[in-house]
Amino acid sequence: MTDTDLRPLAGRMRPRSLAEFVGQRRLLGPRGPIAAMLRRHTLHSLVFWGPPGVGKTTLAHLLAAEQGARVLTLSAVDSGVRELRAAAAEGAERRLRGEATVLFVDEIHRFNKTQQDALLPHLEEGNLTLIGATTENPSFALVGALLSRVRIYVLEPLDQKDLAEILERSLQDRERGLGGLSVELPESARSELLLQADGDARRLLNILDLAVQLAPESDGRLKLDTQVLAQAAGQSWRHFDRGGEHFYDEISALHKSLRGSDVDASLYWLARMLDGGADPLYLARRLIRVAVEDVGLADPRALEVALAAREAFQALGSPEGELALAQAAVYLASCPKSNRLYSAWKKVRETIRQQPSHPVPRHLRNAPTKLHKDLDYGRDYQYDHDFPDAIAPAQSYLPQALAAAKEPWYEASERGFEQRMGERLRWIAAHRTAPGD
Repeated sequence: MTDTDLRPLAGRMRPRSLAEFVGQRRLLGPRGPIAAMLRRHTLHSLVFWGPPGVGKTTLAHLLAAEQGARVLTLSAVDSGVRELRAAAAEGAERRLRGEATVLFVDEIHRFNKTQQDALLPHLEEGNLTLIGATTENPSFALVGALLSRVRIYVLEPLDQKDLAEILERSLQDRERGLGGLSVELPESARSELLLQADGDARRLLNILDLAVQLAPESDGRLKLDTQVLAQAAGQSWRHFDRGGEHFYDEISALHKSLRGSDVDASLYWLARMLDGGADPLYLARRLIRVAVEDVGLADPRALEVALAAREAFQALGSPEGELALAQAAVYLASCPKSNRLYSAWKKVRETIRQQPSHPVPRHLRNAPTKLHKDLDYGRDYQYDHDFPDAIAPAQSYLPQALAAAKEPWYEASERGFEQRMGERLRWIAAHRTAPGD
């Protein structure tokens, strides 16, 4: 590191060429789409979508440099239509000279519709090539017209091998890194640092940078033990955003693990979300949803267990109450599953939406007055308890237009308690004749 370069370590170690870039082999490998684009010497408008610290900004600037293009940088947080127009005007001037201009927009998901629309004509005319970076799903954040003009590239979190390479390079580099210092990093501390980075190269280098400043010096050496790293890292280091892409990915993984009857995976995703700061009561509500949507009547007690878990958490709070959520998750994952009730409910709702409001059959109507009775309300109604097994054999309970032709909405599965329910329903059907007029 030079005496005049006071930038943080992450800034100093930013790759200066694609050869130095670490990670994203799926995109940059010999058969990757970005490698193919570079071989053709054609840079098209694109958006990099991925978590923090995986190289979105760096890769954008390196691609522009490979193509000999000038880079204009805007932040969607503090730039508006005026700045876009100024960038487009500069791009148009350079285009007349046969030069390319790349507009890099960081956090492009924060651009509103007006700002996105303002980009479109300049992309069409070729004054600008857009490279955007976002941590949010572009299909939710970008308007359709802009989405159709860009290609989306998904960047993944860096794996442990990638992070280890970046760490070693930073420790050895004497010009930009820590190679001029005598840094001692035991294997246990190294493993902890890679874990704390959680796929984020910027976080890796920021923790390392601060740890070097906090580390005690002994015999001219800086020892970065696990205690120093813990101080540098702070408490919360998981990639988790309450209400963002990671949140919905993880809640999806939890729900699908419960539905798929994988107990260990259910516990893992529940613990991951709690560790990342998810609202425990939100997770309790999701457990209740699984109980009614995916377990259903295959185990009616599932709903009781899920409701009890929420009540227990409200009584105990964290961390003790989290065990009640874990207990409910294990129960829901291990019990039989049936979505027959959920499917039947959707069919009924769809039938009601598509059909007219059929009148209630007269024999089922309430008859509180003489006038109602004179109008035959309640006439011919058969009181079920007057019959053996409390089943009126020839009585219909649906409007005639529906009862005459419909298939059953609810059909019990052969799983869990629903198997017994199915036997009961078939027995009832056998004791009830076809509905009359």
